[in-house]
Amino acid sequence: MKAKIFITLKNGVLDPQGKAIQNALGHLGFEGVNEVRQGKFIEVSLKSTDKAKAEAEVKQMCEKLLANTVVENYKVEVE
Repeated sequence: MKAKIFITLKNGVLDPQGKAIQNALGHLGFEGVNEVRQGKFIEVSLKSTDKAKAEAEVKQMCEKLLANTVVENYKVEVE
């Protein structure tokens, strides 16, 4: 199975990298960009064949290591 993990900053958390990207886009002529929020994408290959068990395991990975849940949200998709 393959798990896709999308990690983003929570609303209200300052995103200086997103702001830098927004400014760079403006300098490149993309004036219609109101805001940019950057995040992380992680893909994990799992041996498990049980989708529910795999999803629970990946959520534990996020809680313990992959995401800083104080300032980040995460979303898991298991295929």
